[in-house]
Amino acid sequence: MIIKGKVHKFGNNINTDDIIAAKYLDSQDAKFLGSKCMENIDPNFFRRLKPGDIIVGGRNFGCGSSREHAPVAIKGAGVRLVIAESFARIFYRNSINIGLPILECSLARTIKEGDYLEVDLSKGEIKILGKNRIINSEKFPGFLRRIITSGGLINWTKRGRNLRNKMR
Repeated sequence: MIIKGKVHKFGNNINTDDIIAAKYLDSQDAKFLGSKCMENIDPNFFRRLKPGDIIVGGRNFGCGSSREHAPVAIKGAGVRLVIAESFARIFYRNSINIGLPILECSLARTIKEGDYLEVDLSKGEIKILGKNRIINSEKFPGFLRRIITSGGLINWTKRGRNLRNKMR
């Protein structure tokens, strides 16, 4: 699975209220939530974002409450991938569950705002296009790629036995 996009960079300890403010939690509409994504940090974020772009964060991305709205807002905004040095565990799991790929990379801090990336999840390879630089990260496990390409855990589960047999 290869993802290409422009980087929007954030720092350490980006919490779920930074990603989507609590005042919007009465909505389940992914596009609406996406239009409010990162509003507390950067009110112009959604206007600068292009479908397919990539968020890069520092340590402890997605900390705070366990709200599923946070990865839903990111995905609803059109972000294809989140890369960070580390993720809060519940945010990591919620992201996979809704079909948003996320990738831990200890060298995420070396990626700059505005860089264009080509990320090969199956190889664990991040190419910074135009800079002739490759950063290695953990490979995204095959079973998680299958959940992501299914559109999330519920869709993967609905596919049932045929998809589970392919994992073996």
